[in-house]
Amino acid sequence: MFRNLSLERKAEMWKAIRGSIWLFFGFLIVTQQVLAKGYLFQFDHWVKHLKRHTFRGFSSHLLLAIDDMGLRGFTATVLILSSLLIGWRFRSWRPFNLSILSLLLLNGVVGIAKLAFHRVKPRLANDLLHTSGLSYPSGHAANALLTWGLLAYLIFRYTHKEPFVGMRLDWLVAVITLSVCTVSLMRDTHWFSDLLGGLLLGGSLLVFVIAVDRAVPSVKQPS
Repeated sequence: MFRNLSLERKAEMWKAIRGSIWLFFGFLIVTQQVLAKGYLFQFDHWVKHLKRHTFRGFSSHLLLAIDDMGLRGFTATVLILSSLLIGWRFRSWRPFNLSILSLLLLNGVVGIAKLAFHRVKPRLANDLLHTSGLSYPSGHAANALLTWGLLAYLIFRYTHKEPFVGMRLDWLVAVITLSVCTVSLMRDTHWFSDLLGGLLLGGSLLVFVIAVDRAVPSVKQPS
């Protein structure tokens, strides 16, 4: 299969594979810190005990709206509909197929990780593992980075015409993802390491999906 790839595409594929491996290695380091109650675990509790402002009224609704940007159902719906629209415009099933692959990986890998660690959320005070919690890694952080990141990638790859012309939306993905993580800390719904682990795992999956895309050539996709 790789024999039909251009040198540029093959280089992009291997670069993405290496990036995915490094990000997953980062996730393993965070996991080790959580399990061993290392320095990152201690930082979690320092952040937990910071004084928090109580939000009410409009500000509370605004925080919930930002938090929804990492909600699994919302992000999946936006990604699927957008991929279908891009695929219809360029007469290709690839955007939809990549979206389905990313959602399967996201729900499978992140879901299994949550079930493996069963970490209790910080709102419940006790930082326990292997009980009934599903805090680590953060699904919101992984969802935000993977789904919005893949959508930005699809837009960049397929909309090389006006008004986009190779439009890069990396900055928007960063703003959305960091906003979701910040709100989670403000609302005390995740430990800091939950969010960091979610970002690394979601990033690893995102780059892996990009590697798959670069590994399979298509005459309908811009190179």
